[in-house]
Amino acid sequence: MAMEMEYIKMNEEKITIGTTYPLNGLLTIPQVGNTPYPAVVLVHGSGPNDMNEKVGNVYPFKDLAEGLAKRGIATIRYDKRTFAHGKALMNSPNAADFTVWDETIEDALFAADLLKKDSRINPERIFILGHSLGGMLAPRIDAENECFAGIIIWAGSPRKFEEVMRDQQDDFLKTANRFTKWIAKKQISKLREKLDRLYDMTDDEAKATPFFGKNAKIYYLKEWGEKPAINYLKKLVKPILVMHPSDDFHVSIEKDFEKYKEILKDHPNAVFKLYPGLNHCFMPKVYGDIKKGLKEYKKAQKVEECVINDMADWIKK
Repeated sequence: MAMEMEYIKMNEEKITIGTTYPLNGLLTIPQVGNTPYPAVVLVHGSGPNDMNEKVGNVYPFKDLAEGLAKRGIATIRYDKRTFAHGKALMNSPNAADFTVWDETIEDALFAADLLKKDSRINPERIFILGHSLGGMLAPRIDAENECFAGIIIWAGSPRKFEEVMRDQQDDFLKTANRFTKWIAKKQISKLREKLDRLYDMTDDEAKATPFFGKNAKIYYLKEWGEKPAINYLKKLVKPILVMHPSDDFHVSIEKDFEKYKEILKDHPNAVFKLYPGLNHCFMPKVYGDIKKGLKEYKKAQKVEECVINDMADWIKK
């Protein structure tokens, strides 16, 4: 049943994504502008996220859904498969085969298909927004179906995931105290031994090698790394918007934002936006320190209006 929200002139309707692993979600329909509406599929970052991508006391996807609705753009958001079915996935007989397809890609395509079947949505104006890990995967998701009118990369990286992990680990070690550094170095060195030989492993070996815990296997990284974002970006012809916060300790201006610009330098419909003073969730930075990563999002904030305005203007063009 639609939940009327008159103050922002939109309806939020409960939907379900997928069947084998059904996911609760919300389709946000504007009550301004003309139908059929353009729409955006919101694709989460890493970790088991709910449909609002809640972290601490911030709700980036909720902010985007409401902000875009005010500007006549629909959105679809849903609980991530690892959030809703994490235990079932990890205890599955096929847990060793788990990849980003199972975690993220398939459900994003289910969401796009649901939008295409809704008469209130313009099927030729469906966009994908990937945040962080979702941004890293967005070009591959698009290539799997090619149903999207354009791609929005929100604080993403064109590098392989393990490369970003290495940088984050190095940044943490640079600033950690002596005792924390001693503990962390031991854990990191064990993981790096596996990463150093990641692409020398057979698939079967990777499926038998633990990544985090006993159930998550390093095949997850191997399969992903063998289909890097750069391969899809180099072939991309449709419009792409790369949005990057300057004070983001998860990804880098030099290694990520500038790398996108380099890869897409000959793309006629690539737009790049850098936002000074904002963190990974496109909110004013609080600490801007990887050691205080969990505290960064304790302060209740919202996605900056200028970010949503830029996004809406780009979509409407």
